[in-house]
Amino acid sequence: MAIVRPFRGLRPRRDLAERIASPPYDVLDSDEAREMARDNPLSFLHVVKPEIDLDPGLSLYDDRVYARGAENLRRMISEGAFSQDAKPMFYFYRQIMGRHSQVGLVACVSVDDYENDVIRKHEFTRKEKEEDRIRHITAQNAHCGPVFLTYNDVPELNELQARISGGDPEYDFTAPDGVRHTLWLVESDADIMLVQTLFALQPWLYVADGHHRSASGTIVGQRRRAANPAHRGDEEYNFFLAVLFPKSHMQILPYNRAVEDLAGQGVEEFLKRAGEKFELLDDPPKSPSEPHSFSMYLEGKWIGLRARESSFPADDPVRSIDSSILQQNLLGPVLGIGDPRTDQRIRFIGGIRGTAELERLVDSGKCAVAFSLHPATVDQLMSVADSGQVMPPKSTWFEPKLRSGLVIHLLD
Repeated sequence: MAIVRPFRGLRPRRDLAERIASPPYDVLDSDEAREMARDNPLSFLHVVKPEIDLDPGLSLYDDRVYARGAENLRRMISEGAFSQDAKPMFYFYRQIMGRHSQVGLVACVSVDDYENDVIRKHEFTRKEKEEDRIRHITAQNAHCGPVFLTYNDVPELNELQARISGGDPEYDFTAPDGVRHTLWLVESDADIMLVQTLFALQPWLYVADGHHRSASGTIVGQRRRAANPAHRGDEEYNFFLAVLFPKSHMQILPYNRAVEDLAGQGVEEFLKRAGEKFELLDDPPKSPSEPHSFSMYLEGKWIGLRARESSFPADDPVRSIDSSILQQNLLGPVLGIGDPRTDQRIRFIGGIRGTAELERLVDSGKCAVAFSLHPATVDQLMSVADSGQVMPPKSTWFEPKLRSGLVIHLLD
């Protein structure tokens, strides 16, 4: 059973929510964040990327960075920009990007569920990134950025979402990137109990995005348990902040690739070797319309690649994913990209940037070839997580991104 728990959210004043809410910490570099928050002292980037208020030459991992983030959060609270709800509750959070709409439940989820694999993962985490998040959480005594979770649809939860999101929202604004963000309070005791009861029937939740946030939230909880001789199990540190979306609401965009050179080969030799595992097709769509098909941009021209049936094991949940097929049959053996996590010759381009970015990289001479992929599916993600394996690196790009600063979970 999955545990979801209501909590007393720390939230922006209604008239300030649009100014406060910010992109998550990991989609902007420091210079981009500094520019975005330059004329907005209320931007939550001052909390989740506090290096923007310090000397640009300072290490991101300097103690002063974490202290400044905590100071900025306390300042916003003391100045009245934030207040904490009087009672524990849930929140429904809707995002609309173009024609896509998704509604998730803002809640706290259990450290125990993470430890026991009720919350299932599909990525490895890196210790240095975990430690960075741990230091932010510890300094601020709060979870300021939610984990993005998904689960198999529950009709009764979908009905509850529809009913509550038909009422008056607490926040409703459109961010500069055109994404509309709307938040509703789930205050009724009956509705709160219904949510908890329905999730208790769910065997698993799945991390879609935010593996480092979920791992670090769990480690903070573990450390505080060990340090508390009066530990009961219901303390706030036993839970971390998440937004849970039903599977049917999820949108995954492709994670495309570009490679700087052809590994010393001429174009003719490269195409010949590529044709060993792929059928080469003329005039393909720039974005593939079906799995196991790829569109390759080379010398100003798009060429289709269709994986030959014998080139991958269709029953393997990891090796049958398109990013794995491309890596195992072309990027690795033909272009010499041995480890895509560390090889400096490969670039990963989120699908939100479109195929025009692939053309730009190749036409500018920065890359020799680029590949447009069909997006992975939520079912593939769940299948990999259920098998206890991990997705190939850079296989999923989720949009829209969750805004930070709309609801914060305090650990006291």
